[in-house]
Amino acid sequence: MHYKLISKHIVQAFICMVVICHTACNEKHNLTAAQNLIISEGFKNPLGFYDNEPTFSWKLPVDEAITAQSAYRIVVASRPDLLPDQADFWDSKKQLTDQSNWVKYQGAPLNSRQKAYWQIKYWNQADQDSDWSEIQNFELGLLENSDWQAKWIGLNTAKDSIRGRDNVLIHKPQYLRKQFKLTNTISSARLHITAKGVFDVSVNGKNVSTDVMSPGFTTYDKRIETLTYDVTNLIKTDQNTIGVELASGWYSGRLLWGKTPWDNSISPKILCQLEINMKDGSKEIIISDDSWKGTTKGPIQFSEIYDGEIYNANLEMPNWTTNEFADDKWHSIETMNLDHHIALEPKRHTTVKEKIALNPKEITKKDDTVIFDLKQNMVGVPLVNVPMKKGDTLKIRFAEMLSPEGNFYTKNYRSAKSTDYYIAAKDGEIEYMPKFTFHGFRYIELSGFDTSKQPNKDWVKGIVQYSDFDDNGTFTSSSDKLNQLQNNIVWGLRGNFFDIPTDCPQRDERLGWTGDAQVFGPTSMFNADVYKFWASWLQSVQEAQFENGGIPWTVPDARGNKIGSSGWGDVCTIIPWKIYMRTGDKSILEDNFEMMEEWLKYHKLKSKDNISNMMSFSDWLQPYPENGDNRGDTSLNLIGTAFYAHSAKLASKSAAVLGRIEEQKKYEEIYKTVAKSFENTFFDESGKVKGVSSTQTSYLLALAFNLLSEDKIVNAKKYLMEEISKADDHLRTGFLGTPLLSKVLDETGEIDMMYKLLFNETYPSWFYSINQGATTIWERWNSYNKEEGFNPQNMNSLNHYAYGAIGEWMYERIAGISPLKAGYKVIKIAPLPNSDYLTNASATLQTPFGTVSNSWEISNNQLKMETQIPPNTTANITVPKSGNNDILINNQPLKEIKKIKLLSTTDNYVEIEVQPGTYKFTAPYKLDK
Repeated sequence: MHYKLISKHIVQAFICMVVICHTACNEKHNLTAAQNLIISEGFKNPLGFYDNEPTFSWKLPVDEAITAQSAYRIVVASRPDLLPDQADFWDSKKQLTDQSNWVKYQGAPLNSRQKAYWQIKYWNQADQDSDWSEIQNFELGLLENSDWQAKWIGLNTAKDSIRGRDNVLIHKPQYLRKQFKLTNTISSARLHITAKGVFDVSVNGKNVSTDVMSPGFTTYDKRIETLTYDVTNLIKTDQNTIGVELASGWYSGRLLWGKTPWDNSISPKILCQLEINMKDGSKEIIISDDSWKGTTKGPIQFSEIYDGEIYNANLEMPNWTTNEFADDKWHSIETMNLDHHIALEPKRHTTVKEKIALNPKEITKKDDTVIFDLKQNMVGVPLVNVPMKKGDTLKIRFAEMLSPEGNFYTKNYRSAKSTDYYIAAKDGEIEYMPKFTFHGFRYIELSGFDTSKQPNKDWVKGIVQYSDFDDNGTFTSSSDKLNQLQNNIVWGLRGNFFDIPTDCPQRDERLGWTGDAQVFGPTSMFNADVYKFWASWLQSVQEAQFENGGIPWTVPDARGNKIGSSGWGDVCTIIPWKIYMRTGDKSILEDNFEMMEEWLKYHKLKSKDNISNMMSFSDWLQPYPENGDNRGDTSLNLIGTAFYAHSAKLASKSAAVLGRIEEQKKYEEIYKTVAKSFENTFFDESGKVKGVSSTQTSYLLALAFNLLSEDKIVNAKKYLMEEISKADDHLRTGFLGTPLLSKVLDETGEIDMMYKLLFNETYPSWFYSINQGATTIWERWNSYNKEEGFNPQNMNSLNHYAYGAIGEWMYERIAGISPLKAGYKVIKIAPLPNSDYLTNASATLQTPFGTVSNSWEISNNQLKMETQIPPNTTANITVPKSGNNDILINNQPLKEIKKIKLLSTTDNYVEIEVQPGTYKFTAPYKLDK
């Protein structure tokens, strides 16, 4: 009986285990949800978004079960609770495709203010489905001018403001406020706001955002960007106050060199519309109108981008953005109706933010001044906490470098005063940070503080400001100087991506020079997530384009001279194509194709018999020019003709991607015709330059843009090497030639020479500036040297990113990561080690599909390489090696791994095709001698 009972229990337990096991084995386990969901050019849950037909992108998780996507489903709804099964805006249904980026919204029309919620699921290569992603959202801003009830408002500062250099009108900063009362309970509130100028806005005493110099710099006669803020938690059911500080910014002032398309003599204005939804379903709208009041008697008495800021603490108005403040002595404001020919559109890239705080590394006291060294050239403003005496004026000066004697070097600021002043209202420590200006500097000099106090490093911080993007890649190596070069490239990017891509951030310029932008754009895409930044600026380029197709030298156009330059205006073909190759997003080509076509008309207009006569800055700042000109020795006609052909080729390739067959043929034919004229005019039968100066850049243009017949290419390469040899194996290239140098030498197999040029330490070279203490890229190859001091030219920026274009080659060929197919759908991993200079290098890159990384190291006659390939891509990997011995992959001989496809092999390399995953390679590798 006892045994029977035990046996019965055992049987029952066994049956239960079988049932549980069967249930568990048949239970479906979904794949991990998609990650990194974004819309359009990289926005995550944006508020006040600009596009009512966005694209959707996502990344697949790194998982052994996921090599590729076979399908997706996107759902979009007006409320999150409708997802995923009751999506009322759009349900894509299951789409059988591996596309995981730039999927166009095809649902119900979306209007201004609309908030949409979305999520996706995907199926892997085995048709297994994933969990639904987390719900994301986007909320549209005011898309049409008709959405605005508000008027432009402000004080007439033109009548009482000061005149600056060249009699330029400098408008005094304004303080504007509006009180209003609500009686209902609030559900939500959105503040839509912009300015002809720059603004900072508070509600009930609290700052609405941390944005800097909003809304930004656009072509003001065509488009002004608007911003939307969620102020639900700042609005009260009772009395409320909005307060806005307003300054000229980019809209007016000394930054505008010539006659701009917009009238910058008009006083700065704001446009403000606060829309409040009540819980009872009603709505209140508070607008900028003639009920507002304003004053210019606030603490910021002067604010100018070039010259700095004057802050008088005696004029502070405590609580002026709260209900407790009495504004009975303030003035009525003037109003202006909207300009219906000027589009008001939500900002389409991120605002400038305070990104990094730098602490001084050294301080030096000199008489009654103290100098703080941040050890890094940067762009932004100082934050000072300094003891002062009532009535004294703190003077804050800036410099990128000191002279060998320890004096401030500001000659390169030219007429920009770049000085801030703070007038103390009391004894004791003050805290101050300028609001409506920015500076380029490494050193900060203070004077006017309480000299009875001992200076210390806590007195100052450098607040680094730039457009709010994240880093996108990393590069490092065994060379300290190459690592410093990478650091200098990154800091040059940070310093000059201040709402627009500027040429320099410190002197009386700070403009969006198109030539600088086109040469550095590709490198910037490796280092930072700047797709939206470039897309927005390219819209400004479109808007600034002349009626005859010309592109201004600077965008927005602050010159007003209606003249284009070859190599500069070609930014309109080069940057869209480069962005497309980095992202795979066809829309960047669609958006800019008409501009490309108009620019080619301008090329034709400025050519005779297909040879360009266009004005050109040419190979700007070529070292050792024989003619003594900043434009270098390369023929401007040769340069213009080369870029004419190149832009035609890029337009043809863009048309092919867009499926525009007729345009593809048309521009391909133009390319061939212009290339033939180029060859016949500038090169003899042997492939040697004729009729114009023979320079490195003349050969680089011909070879990089494929403008020579096959029978001349070999000799042209030989003549290029002769030009380099004449220069004692140094570069002689300026802004246009330098980005092509690495490409051409790479393609001609002159890798050793490229390494030599990169690692040269004497002038002109990249390391030359590093040896002189540079922490950013310089405008000139020889801006300074320790023996002779500063270049005597006052056009001598020490933060100028153009020569940082070498970063593209560092990522693509030293570390070895590049796209074989647009958007890194097919990835090329092909590093070019040279152990004479490096024993290791590595890079990581965030692609549209996920993280790609590659690292290599040479030691003990072995090369070890580790590569990561993200899901939904494939890669062609070239592993360098020596001899005919096999390589190991994840400790297995290649020939034993069936899942890896061998493409080719020689004594110098093995090329394979791989699926997503992480691979560790070991290969025999003899050190270079």
